[in-house]
Amino acid sequence: MKKLAEEIRSGRRLNRSDDLSQLLTADLEELRAGADTIRRELCGDRFDFCTIINGRSGRCGEDCKFCAQSCHHNTHVKEYPFLPEEDILAEGKRNEAAGVHWYSIVTAGRDLHGQELERGLAAYRRLRKETGLALCASHGLQTLEELKALKEAGVTRFHANLETSRRYFPMICTSHTYQDKIDNILRAKEAGLQVCSGGILGMGESWEDRIDMALSLAELEIDSIPLNLLTPIPGTPLEQVEPISQEDVLRAVALFRYINPTAWIRMAAGRGRFPDGGEALFRSGANAAITGDMLTTTGTSVAGDMEMAIRLGYQLER
Repeated sequence: MKKLAEEIRSGRRLNRSDDLSQLLTADLEELRAGADTIRRELCGDRFDFCTIINGRSGRCGEDCKFCAQSCHHNTHVKEYPFLPEEDILAEGKRNEAAGVHWYSIVTAGRDLHGQELERGLAAYRRLRKETGLALCASHGLQTLEELKALKEAGVTRFHANLETSRRYFPMICTSHTYQDKIDNILRAKEAGLQVCSGGILGMGESWEDRIDMALSLAELEIDSIPLNLLTPIPGTPLEQVEPISQEDVLRAVALFRYINPTAWIRMAAGRGRFPDGGEALFRSGANAAITGDMLTTTGTSVAGDMEMAIRLGYQLER
């Protein structure tokens, strides 16, 4: 692992022609140490925080098996249309005052269009004008014209998770395809946006599926890779899935760093299962997080996360 980490620091990039089984059999502590060295040498000690607001909740027509907001599942999630602009702006200003760098509006549903898209664009324009936040948008499958409109309104990064591997994706969702996801990411890039794309660990996928997703993200040259740990939600088809072990999470984070050596590896849902805000994750190759007590990040706090990052020797992005 030390030799492989040195090769990656010197410019080698792992791909589908490599034998990556060593990432699965290597001593975990050696693997983590190598991943942390790659992170430190190629990314520095910068740490990036993002907060999200649930801009539109529930009534989603997609059938993703992990999601509480799908109308296909009986989860009793709170439902509401696109939030008032003032609410979105107030939350953004609160997060900026807390020291957060990125702010993302997330909406349930296949896409955001029509009047609600116009409301979203107006909110982004206000945020750009009245805050110094970097803006991310997470609105599903958007057209190239819509993505260009988001960029013009002040959005600089678009979020579109792959969720898992191409092979396993039909086991998780049938209302849209893996290729729909890929095409959406390529449109965002064509529109001049950075892309945030990752997935969920612990949905029943194999290690080969995790490696495949990491390779796909590398091939797409993704800037920010959020890694979520499945939180089984009552009423969803995955409610009985056993949680992924902490050791497997640490190994997965490290292998994502080996395969995506210069990306932001961003810990998201499920991080609260680890002690001390997940310190071990940020010594395994991760260098970013979604923070705050919203949606998938329940159980963490902005102040606590920032204190943790500083204690670990990171410098916070502003």
